[in-house]
Amino acid sequence: MQLSFTKMHGLGNDFVVLDCRQRPMPLSTQDIRALGHRHTGIGFDQLLSIENAAEHDDCRYAYGIWNRDGEAVGQCGNGVRCVAAWLHREGLLDLDETVRLRSPSGPVTVRLIDALTAAVDMGEPQFEPGAIPFDTPQRAERYPIELDDASLSVGVVSMGNPHAVVEVDDLHAPSLERLGPQLTAHPRFSEGCNAGFATVLDMAHIRLRVHERGSGWTQACGTGACAAMAVLHAQGRVGREVEVRLPGGPLQIAWNGPGHTLWMTGPAAFVFEGKCTLPE
Repeated sequence: MQLSFTKMHGLGNDFVVLDCRQRPMPLSTQDIRALGHRHTGIGFDQLLSIENAAEHDDCRYAYGIWNRDGEAVGQCGNGVRCVAAWLHREGLLDLDETVRLRSPSGPVTVRLIDALTAAVDMGEPQFEPGAIPFDTPQRAERYPIELDDASLSVGVVSMGNPHAVVEVDDLHAPSLERLGPQLTAHPRFSEGCNAGFATVLDMAHIRLRVHERGSGWTQACGTGACAAMAVLHAQGRVGREVEVRLPGGPLQIAWNGPGHTLWMTGPAAFVFEGKCTLPE
């Protein structure tokens, strides 16, 4: 089977994008893992499928998301910006137009600011443990988590996918290399989580590294940036508008608190078009 694809990225968080408007997404879990391999495949953090929305839906298009390990996930902030840029390049989305797209976790509102920059309504952060899901007897701002050789204090939130946020002094501490994978796979997160390690620079600036479930350390994580801002804002550590500086570059996050949705603004980039042949 020959497959046409577009390689894209948002701040280094990279994707293979498939046009699935005319047929269902054709890849198995094994196919996705093979294509995602950095040395023997195309290489990506996530695979995105662009699909037609259901006829009764009020969304214009839908998209699917799969991590490099082949597992489907609910949301990807950098990915939705790439979807919007791809739709614009195909003549399906105008500049300054606001549209609703159907993500695996529900509708998302997107506004394309220019051909390669999008603002995305990421919905209201969900702090209820059952919505994440996270195992705890009661809700709190911070929770103690025991890892193999460390105790952490974490904030938890869902941005359509589960996140744990840990405030740290040094994002380059060697210990994070082992703590990230341990936190991602912690049994109190029944579906795993994306582990974000954040340093607050001031009320309007955060530095962040994210270890994503199914993908590992990434250059950028859009939902992780939203989660870090939401958790730290709820704790009174940052204000309503924050620049989140990831290894791949900055994202702008704005949230007015409970009862309001959170907006993320950032870039998308095209890398190349390609074709590959999968074994039958």
